[in-house]
Amino acid sequence: MTESKPILEVRDLLKTFGAVVAAKDINVDVRKGEIVGIIGANGAGKTCFVNMVTGYLKPTSGSIAFDGVQLVGKGPREVTHAGISRSFQVSQVFHTMTVAENLMIALAIAKNRGFAALREMDSPDLLTRRDDVLTRYHLDSYKDMTVNVLSQGVRKLLDIAMAVVSEPRILLLDEPTSGISVEEKFGFMDVVIEALREDEVTVLFVEHDMEIVERYVSRVLAFYQGEIIADMSPKKALADAKVQEFVIGTRH
Repeated sequence: MTESKPILEVRDLLKTFGAVVAAKDINVDVRKGEIVGIIGANGAGKTCFVNMVTGYLKPTSGSIAFDGVQLVGKGPREVTHAGISRSFQVSQVFHTMTVAENLMIALAIAKNRGFAALREMDSPDLLTRRDDVLTRYHLDSYKDMTVNVLSQGVRKLLDIAMAVVSEPRILLLDEPTSGISVEEKFGFMDVVIEALREDEVTVLFVEHDMEIVERYVSRVLAFYQGEIIADMSPKKALADAKVQEFVIGTRH
């Protein structure tokens, strides 16, 4: 059930790099529990938008409020501690460590900042939480395997699992199915979306695969030349003339 008051409010967002306008006139409300797909051609402004929301880029002007708290001016760590996490297109994991070790590090850091995290690495509480995450993200059978021998799909599952151990209220995913085989992609997304819904996490994800967008999102934000040209349901967005011309490129 969504709330009437938005959990994320973006107003008049502008980002310029010298004479280049990367994003302009971005106005978005996101409510708790929504799953929002962000689509657009390369360079359309999708990642720029995500980077501004997560503190990796400072807007030239405009405001970003998360649950009423202003985020502009906060760095990525402050934004994460406020309750917004993200995963990247390339998995941010420790490749020579096991799946279990990666999760323990993420859990320890989420609980304690700095060197205090190291003292928590084998605590019973974190071991219990680790095992719960392994189960919910279908990673049990990979627990003792080093990341460098895993498929791209399993690595991305681990990456997302590590992003949510800090118990974010909003999660932003950058092309979650990129590099994942056609055979794996729906099973992968089923696991991710089911786990995030269980935790009542609001999700925004950048995606190029329109089959994934159609199947999993409740709403689409379509970007073109730094602006949002459509904000509507997947069915309406993928049938929209501007989206078909500037985003999809062909009749869907």
